[in-house]
Amino acid sequence: MKDYYGILEVNEKASQEIIEKAYKTLVKKYHPDLYSSIEKREAERKLKDINEAYNILSDTFLRSQYDLELQKQRARARMSENEFVRNNQNYQQNVNQNRNKDILGSKRRKTKTEYVRNKSNVGTIFGLVDLVKDLWASRPEKRERKKMNRTDWMAVGLTIVALLIIGVILWFIPFTNGWMRQLLFENPIFNFIGGLFS
Repeated sequence: MKDYYGILEVNEKASQEIIEKAYKTLVKKYHPDLYSSIEKREAERKLKDINEAYNILSDTFLRSQYDLELQKQRARARMSENEFVRNNQNYQQNVNQNRNKDILGSKRRKTKTEYVRNKSNVGTIFGLVDLVKDLWASRPEKRERKKMNRTDWMAVGLTIVALLIIGVILWFIPFTNGWMRQLLFENPIFNFIGGLFS
């Protein structure tokens, strides 16, 4: 939202007479005929903003509506500023808690602030080496291979059966029959597999 008071260079409590005087002064100051071709565009843009600000602030109803919106915007800005401060405090508390946990743990991992501190390494081969080292250090100690149980084998079997059923359905649809024949009989991979069994 534009600051019309700032554009007209007046106080928010300025009277209509002061606003009108400021408007006339700025119109004389930024009239495009007073400037060369390069500065003329900037003066035209500035004059357009001045006219827009004067049209709003010279009308009492529009000015009151503008003042309400300006107050709402400032209230939202204050609220978001307070929210930012709160979030920043929560972030710092989390960083401190994580740092304490890391110090107590057997392996020390870098916190976000330490990564920010090492910004000079970002984008270099040394930064990549540091990243790989950190990932290697934070890996789990034992990686147990998961054994497939009965449910997993049933899921694999059902998937194979579903694919076979879809293949049979596609074989009997006239539109896809040619594509299936080409896939099965002209594909070198399937020909090789078929040659193994014949």
